[in-house]
Amino acid sequence: MTNKLQRPFRFAAQVYRANTGQEWRDVARRVEDMGYSALHVSDHYIGPGAALDPTGHRPVTMAPVASMAVAAEVTNTLKVGCRMFCASYHEPVVLAKEVATLAMFAPDRIEVGLGAGWLGAEYEAMGIDFPSAGMRVDRLEETVELITQYLAGAAIDVDGKFVKARDFVPLPVPEVTPPIMIGGGARRVLTLAGKTADIVSINFNNRSGVLGSDSVATSTVDETHKKLAWVRDGAGDRFPDIELETGAYFVAIDGATDVTEQSLLDRTGFSRDELRAFPHALVGTVDNICDQLEQRRDEFGFSYFTIGDRAYEQFAPVVERMTGK
Repeated sequence: MTNKLQRPFRFAAQVYRANTGQEWRDVARRVEDMGYSALHVSDHYIGPGAALDPTGHRPVTMAPVASMAVAAEVTNTLKVGCRMFCASYHEPVVLAKEVATLAMFAPDRIEVGLGAGWLGAEYEAMGIDFPSAGMRVDRLEETVELITQYLAGAAIDVDGKFVKARDFVPLPVPEVTPPIMIGGGARRVLTLAGKTADIVSINFNNRSGVLGSDSVATSTVDETHKKLAWVRDGAGDRFPDIELETGAYFVAIDGATDVTEQSLLDRTGFSRDELRAFPHALVGTVDNICDQLEQRRDEFGFSYFTIGDRAYEQFAPVVERMTGK
């Protein structure tokens, strides 16, 4: 069993936009060259407009499976994942075959991120039913069961409320089973993640359907400890073997990023000490941020951090310092 406090740091860049195929290929190569462990894409589909604009969520250029395949093809060691596939958006057997095929083409380089879905305005804009949170987690749980069976090469037998599949053996079965990451910010999804995931992503609770003050309020130090307790409840004895990931949504590096610490103080209403302690913020000098990363690993067990595309290039000196790459 691995002690998470000694688990090596890993960093992913999450990139939402590329205007051309060549730009995306260049991004993937650049992320690998900077020493990042992984490149994350996102599972969102609608562009700017009346549906998306009020939610605070940025438009995403690329669909995940195709962009993951291209990124894997033009790199050598970079892991590629989707943070997160929304269970509501995909026919589970089709999604399972897609990720198994990716894992066949890029052995030991695919991570399978799964989430329950939260962006109600996008569901509505795409004409997809937006059921209750409980029903969305039900579908996620059944999807995880199906994908786990599929990736293991087991005869498929899932008879759930939302996922029904049986009487076939999956193809392809990847040589190396990719890890499953489950992310969220509410009790039930994090308990499920503790029970079933290899990687657990501690995220905002986006229960309001928008990114904003409620997302921040549900992600303080105290709230993060609650979330980790839910993961432990689900995991039991396997908790030490789970890798804990989180997103650094507020990154301000002195003299490097366009976003400054002061602009984040103004935006959040935090004091300086509160901002620097906020689990989803990394602010200050490179030395300050390296200290914050060590503190997050010591206090929470986080060793895997995802950095957004507005800061991943400027964050490269931190990646080099913390990984030795």
